[in-house]
Amino acid sequence: MKIAVIGAGAMGSLFGAHLAESGEDVHLIDVWQEHVEAVNRSGVMVESANSRRVVSVSATTNPADVGTVALTIIFVKSTQTAAAAETAAGIIGADGTVLTLQNGMGNADIISGRIDPGRIIAGTTSHGATLLAPGTIRHAGPGPTVIGPWSPGIKGMQRAEKVASVLSRAGIATDVVEDIRPVVWAKLLINVGINAITGLTGIKNGQLLDLEVTRNLSRAAVAEAVQVAHAQGVRVRNDAAEHVFQIAAATAANRSSMGQDVDRKRATEIDAINGYIVREAERFGIEAPVNKTLTALIKTLESHYIDLKNSPASAG
Repeated sequence: MKIAVIGAGAMGSLFGAHLAESGEDVHLIDVWQEHVEAVNRSGVMVESANSRRVVSVSATTNPADVGTVALTIIFVKSTQTAAAAETAAGIIGADGTVLTLQNGMGNADIISGRIDPGRIIAGTTSHGATLLAPGTIRHAGPGPTVIGPWSPGIKGMQRAEKVASVLSRAGIATDVVEDIRPVVWAKLLINVGINAITGLTGIKNGQLLDLEVTRNLSRAAVAEAVQVAHAQGVRVRNDAAEHVFQIAAATAANRSSMGQDVDRKRATEIDAINGYIVREAERFGIEAPVNKTLTALIKTLESHYIDLKNSPASAG
């Protein structure tokens, strides 16, 4: 199958490498020229706890180089979803499928504004990866991947089953569900409880559990998000906060994706995570002061370092 991966960061490169190793015709698309050049020159170096391997993959900064593909996987940050959807629309042909495994909420809806929802598959993955250098990633470990059609129906399920088969054959064990929204919400609750707090404090995921005051902050943010989920008619687990703590413990040595964005002074996905909770809470008349505060603090932080990076004084 000819596959394009839009957003060849840590996760995009990881999935692209796995798919290329299984014999798929994979093309990575990314705006980072140095990374693209490194991949084309030497392949994707995938490091893990016990191994290091190099996978040959094609990469480009120009989507027109790729041609028409059967499957497009979107792995860009949520702030770039609209642009990625535009790119995908230009390469999926008459019957191609788009899969989003991005963090946060709203990505599939944004993609639906450009592509027929019946051709969109959404989902989550618990694989962990970090981009170490151009062309080099670290695979922190595998985890479940769950996908499903964004638009319910038999044809959507058939598309999802076909994509799951391709991913599973590549060593990315993937399950298919008819209703993907509760699954995406479950991942969102984890991000709500971990990402902003770790991003603001500089701590690793496991350190969120060290103090009762930090656990209570996370628990309060998750409780507000659960109220929003119920208002949307989405059923989520009753022990959502405790589940967040379990994930924090299981990924104790990791920096959250938002933490990594802050460390590298990049724009975060706050608007698709805690910010999404704030917007939806307002829509339903629900109070969400904790998520509102976390969102405001992350926005304040990132605006100052982004302004600093873009200021004339920082040039050269």
